[in-house]
Amino acid sequence: MAELPVILIPGEDGFIVAECPIIPGCISQGRTREEALANIREAIELCLENRESEGWELPAEYEVVRVSLTESSSPK
Repeated sequence: MAELPVILIPGEDGFIVAECPIIPGCISQGRTREEALANIREAIELCLENRESEGWELPAEYEVVRVSLTESSSPK
């Protein structure tokens, strides 16, 4: 079983957008956090099934880090 990074972001329409940043174009959404996570799991599985035919591979290694910004450079 692999663990992959997922980013959850509140969407403008009230939904929660979920993205797996190491898989090209792997984005989903849900009305709740739980629904968004269930939907991104399904999207990840579909992407992984199609990766060979689409010509991409998961990176062998990756690191998830947080980057601190100064207040003047933070998004508003």
